[in-house]
Amino acid sequence: MTGKPDRKKKKEGKRRSSAALFCNIFGTVMLVALVLVCLPLTVPRLFGYHIYTVISGSMEPAIPTGSLVYIQEMEPEDVEADDVIAFYGAKDSASIITHRVVENRVLMGEFITKGDANQTEDMNPASYENFIGKVVKSYPEIGEIAQILTGPEGKVIAGGVIAAAVVLQILASMFERRYEKRRRGKAEEA
Repeated sequence: MTGKPDRKKKKEGKRRSSAALFCNIFGTVMLVALVLVCLPLTVPRLFGYHIYTVISGSMEPAIPTGSLVYIQEMEPEDVEADDVIAFYGAKDSASIITHRVVENRVLMGEFITKGDANQTEDMNPASYENFIGKVVKSYPEIGEIAQILTGPEGKVIAGGVIAAAVVLQILASMFERRYEKRRRGKAEEA
C-alpha cells in the first residue's frame, strides 16, 4: 500500500447521471437568465433612477417609441437648455412626458419644453412640481420588452421560470439518488 488515494474510486465518486446533470445545469441556467434579465430593471432603482418606456414618437429620432429611458433625479434649477427631462403632464398627472428643455425659467419655477419631432414648443410649461428628473440614458426597443416583463404576463413568466427551475432541481436530485442506488447495487453484486 502506497498511501495514495485510489484514483478509480475518486473518479467514480464524481460521476453523475446524465439526466441529473442536464436538469441541474438547465435549471441553473434558467435562474441565471431570469436574474440577468431583471437586473437592468431593478438595480438602477436602488440608486434613485426612475425607469420608463417611451410610448409616443415626440422625441424621435433621438429617443424612438419603445425606448427604455433611465431618469436621474436632480434639482430642477440645475437643468440646462437642451437637456431631455421627464415630467408629469399638466392635464393628466398619470402621464409622463419626456421632452427636451428649450428654456429653464428658474424664477418662474418652470421649463419650456418641446418634443424633437414636434414643430412647436409645448403649449403648457412644465412646472418644477411636476419634474421627475433628467434622462441620462435611453435604449431603443428595450422598453417594450421591459413593459412585458414588468406587467402581469411577465410576472407569470418569471413565476413559471422559477417553478420550472425548482422542478428541474428536484428532478436532478431524484435522478442522482436513483443513479447512486444503482451504482451501489452493482458494487455489492461484484
